[in-house]
Amino acid sequence: MGEGRRGRSGSATLIARARTIALALPGTSEKLSHGEPTFFAGGKVFCMVDNDHHGSGHVALWCKAEPGVQAALVEAEPRHFFVPPYVGKSGSIGVRLDSGLDWAKVAALIERAWREVAPKKLLGEAAPTARARRARRPARG
Repeated sequence: MGEGRRGRSGSATLIARARTIALALPGTSEKLSHGEPTFFAGGKVFCMVDNDHHGSGHVALWCKAEPGVQAALVEAEPRHFFVPPYVGKSGSIGVRLDSGLDWAKVAALIERAWREVAPKKLLGEAAPTARARRARRPARG
């Protein structure tokens, strides 16, 4: 699926890596929403790409999060995390993909977001798979 708008330079590689992680989770689908790649489980959004959305100046994901996670991460590591517009008031966390954040942490946050919305049937299928673990590692070149 396309990247929507052009966005920031180098964003395609970051978005592709996040996409691989998200789509490795059971029952995940992707659609464009508001011009950005958006990931769904059970018909509910769990992550949305922010590719310089309204001139934000970064490439990031907006991920569902458990209560308290947003505040803790933004306070501890504001270089990597932020309160996203629109969905931040409900506790979603902005996760910068262009800040050097460890991809294992990005993958864990994507999976946690997925768990926030996934139906029970899918949760039973969610043991970390080899495919999901591979998606967390950089491609060999």
